[in-house]
Amino acid sequence: MPGDSKPKPLYTADDLAGFVAERDLGFPGEFPFTRGIQPTMYRGRLWTMRQYAGMGDAEESNARYKFLLAQGTAGLSVAFDLPTQIGYDSDDAMALGEVGKVGVAIDSIEDMERLFEGIPLDRISTSMTINATASILLALYVAVARRTGADVKKLAGTVQNDILKEYIARGTYIYPVRHAMRIVTDLFAWAGEQVPEWNTISISGYHMREAGSTAVQEVAFTLANGMAYVQAAMDAGLEVDAFAPRLSFFFNAHNNFLEEVAKFRAARKIWAGIMRERFGAKNPRSWMLRFHTQTAGSTLTAQQPENNIVRTAIQALAAVLGGTQSLHTNGYDEALALPTEEAARIALRTQQIIACESGVANSVDPVAGSYCIESLTLRIEEEVAEYFQRIEALGGMLAAIERGWVQQEIQNAAYKYQRAVDTGEATVVGVNRFTRDEEPGIPTQRIDEALERRQVERVRALRAKRDAARWQAALDGVRDAARNGANLMPAILDAAESYATVGEIASTLREVFGEYEESVRI
Repeated sequence: MPGDSKPKPLYTADDLAGFVAERDLGFPGEFPFTRGIQPTMYRGRLWTMRQYAGMGDAEESNARYKFLLAQGTAGLSVAFDLPTQIGYDSDDAMALGEVGKVGVAIDSIEDMERLFEGIPLDRISTSMTINATASILLALYVAVARRTGADVKKLAGTVQNDILKEYIARGTYIYPVRHAMRIVTDLFAWAGEQVPEWNTISISGYHMREAGSTAVQEVAFTLANGMAYVQAAMDAGLEVDAFAPRLSFFFNAHNNFLEEVAKFRAARKIWAGIMRERFGAKNPRSWMLRFHTQTAGSTLTAQQPENNIVRTAIQALAAVLGGTQSLHTNGYDEALALPTEEAARIALRTQQIIACESGVANSVDPVAGSYCIESLTLRIEEEVAEYFQRIEALGGMLAAIERGWVQQEIQNAAYKYQRAVDTGEATVVGVNRFTRDEEPGIPTQRIDEALERRQVERVRALRAKRDAARWQAALDGVRDAARNGANLMPAILDAAESYATVGEIASTLREVFGEYEESVRI
């Protein structure tokens, strides 16, 4: 299986046979962007320091965002609760017990207003980790921006909108694959005109890595998903250079430090070639792989949680040396609960220390030319190419996902790693080596148990006071657009402004598109 090769104990120039520095490296800011997408990289501008946060209801999350901005974070990153992610309102029976538990509960435009109260939307960058309901949440964000008088054309940020990895690794899908792809490409087309500074997708390898993929699989499956989105958009009639500059990616920073640095470099180079050679993009911005990184949640341990501060620092440094455009660092207590303010502060300070004290931002691509880094980069390229061949043989990424092949590859890799941990072949400090008999407790974040009741009351009060005729007409517009093939986004935005809820809009689309049912493989 690609991705299984072990690192060598010593790397020399012999490991770079066939490597031509000008061809394979070039300069930062130049094709194939192995060394970074900007000529000056962090000497010109540091990466955006984001902290992913969302907890309970909109007021609690708003307070955390203001705390993070006061601590020096440069961009917001919104975590939504599970019902919001899969298109159920807080008073739906399917939401019982999950409201506000893993992120913020957003049911309507009123919740979105509370979430960003006092925060100027046209002066900050906001990332929203949302997929199946991405079109609805972006519409709510734009609707709130309009209400506050913000210039919608200046809104900056990212909506994840990467539905394919939901079928592969995460599970917060709603609609059948090909209907879901239509929603994605409709958002591409609409946002390109209405919110031109917005990144319309964050093609994510993060969750596949969290599910147990190798570094090679993370790159291969993420870029294969990217190709599927580009092809779908072109098939829908969009010109590649009209949407490709706003594509972005989202990778995991894991523990194998040198491999991770090489992984990011390889991904940039491979994507540049794909966009220029396979899809014929002419705009150099279409060739650039711009990416956000999050440190690896799956590596955090409940045992000796303070050790997670060290893990996160190593992973963050790998992302920086790999040339990330933005970065989230996990709180050390996240294996136990949502992060406390103290844990979030330490996570942010980790980035600030790397930026201001380590010196790595003072040189553009300081690892270039390393025998080890360059040979690992080449190996990852070669093994990713093998995976591309296998995917093509299966009929492309959509077919490979629908057959469950991608999912099985990741499951096999996850099983192999867990076996290594169980047997002691792989060490997890504090878990299977260097353990302690007793674990001291640490303060953890707690969600108010009364929050769910309050959120249910809010959404029911909203339904009671809205203009029923306007609301019904707006939902009929969503249904009609879904049936007749029109771009869905104008109708969804109208519904959001008419006080339709997330669950109502999602259910209207369910009526037309149906729901995805995963095939079970044993």
